Amino acid sequence: MAGGKLSPRQKMINLMYLVFIAMLALNMSKEVLAAFGLMNEKLTESNQATTERNTAFMNGLAAKVEEQAAKYTPLKEKADQTSKFSNELVSYIENIKTGLTENLSDPKDYVTMDKSIALDEKFFKGGNITPAGEEFVSKINEYKSGVAGLLEEKYPVIAGDVKKTFSTDDVENRDKLKVNWLKYNFEGYPLVASLTKLTQIQSDIKNTESKVLSKMLSGQLESEVSLSNFEAIVVPDKTAFFSGETFKGRIILGKKDKTLKAHKVVVNGKELAPESMQEGQTVLSFPAGNVGERDIKGEFQFKEGDSIVTIPISSSYAVIPKPNSAVISADKMNVVYRGVQNPMTISIPGVPSVNAKAPGLRKAGGAGKYVMNVTTVKAREVNIKVSGKLPNGSSVSSSKKFRIKDIPRPVGTVRGEDGNVKMTKSGLEKSSIGAILPDFDFDIKLKVTSFKFKVEGQPTVSVSGGRLNSRAKGVLRKAKRGSSVQVIDIKAKLTTNAKYKLKKISPVIVELTN
Repeated sequence: MAGGKLSPRQKMINLMYLVFIAMLALNMSKEVLAAFGLMNEKLTESNQATTERNTAFMNGLAAKVEEQAAKYTPLKEKADQTSKFSNELVSYIENIKTGLTENLSDPKDYVTMDKSIALDEKFFKGGNITPAGEEFVSKINEYKSGVAGLLEEKYPVIAGDVKKTFSTDDVENRDKLKVNWLKYNFEGYPLVASLTKLTQIQSDIKNTESKVLSKMLSGQLESEVSLSNFEAIVVPDKTAFFSGETFKGRIILGKKDKTLKAHKVVVNGKELAPESMQEGQTVLSFPAGNVGERDIKGEFQFKEGDSIVTIPISSSYAVIPKPNSAVISADKMNVVYRGVQNPMTISIPGVPSVNAKAPGLRKAGGAGKYVMNVTTVKAREVNIKVSGKLPNGSSVSSSKKFRIKDIPRPVGTVRGEDGNVKMTKSGLEKSSIGAILPDFDFDIKLKVTSFKFKVEGQPTVSVSGGRLNSRAKGVLRKAKRGSSVQVIDIKAKLTTNAKYKLKKISPVIVELTN
């Protein structure tokens, strides 16, 4: 969901998604999946708090209707319609979330929610959007048009925000191409990400309802302007920290106000220094602690009139272990082959630059990209050693062994066909003799340098190159219809590595049809 000037809460949610996607690219650990799942729970808890706040708004408005019916009844009617739109869409999305997790043995086992198939099967099929996906988008559009229609006349700014927040127009991706909104936001994402995204939409709905009610009741409901209704939000600089790192983050209020500064802030039993309390936010910096989930408890204290208003702080963050092994994978197979350039991807999660060493290994351009040539390595396996430095300056290293294999046995071809081939004499005279590596992952070209040509009842002819010479054509003309011709002892070489010796090439049998 994008567009317009985003709220601090929305910026926080978007930041969580950026961090999550970045960690996916770095082969993120199960601890990070679990940490992201915990964020979904915290967002759900925040939604419950917003629901309670909205309920309080509605109760206050109902009391005002009883006091001044003529003045507040029109407001109450619009508020009721807004709540109806919101509750219907929130319930609809909750049913989708329930359906996605109903077959899970433990709906809170987030480390198992790394596949996208559950939501993909519901919303997408064969590259197209399913009726369920179209219904989902339609429900959001109905909510957007319904709520914006209620507000258009008296609250055009809020109506515009609703249209932007719940826009389902095509989204421009990083390649500057227009992408369908539903596919851009949900297709191919791990289940835990999709669940959090759906919870975020519910949060947008509830916060929109809160914004509408706040505007309607501005200057009327005293509780709306009271600091007791502010929410303390902990925003870590990142979603998880290595053991031994320093936790860094911020605590901001749900309604960020640059003129607002706390009288006192206490976190985990310690009062923060005055310089930590800045405009509209409080800056945190303390040791992250041991591996596991860590709580952040405390309170804001504000002076309001002659009294002190206390706002509780309650959040948590995850501390994950330092990576102690590199992630090394052959891009096409689990072994490396002699005679070819084997592409490799070598990285260590959380380390921007690594040093990799092994016989025949060299860099190949992009970050983490290498090629490996083991043609001259006589051993049956090769060991790749990798090292790097973590952001805190400590070193990490690892190694992994790969088996070394020769290129598989090639097979001979006539006219591009292998095995037993049927063709005419004239066709065979014009055909070229070749060699291929069927079902081999590398696109390798072989050049035939010689072969032997055997016709039944005739002496074997040696031929240089890849086509029949005059002697071979002469014995071919003496062959009878239905007889077999053999192309044997085929010799070939790699076009990219002529020195590499290929295994014996399988022969080709040609049955003459005339």
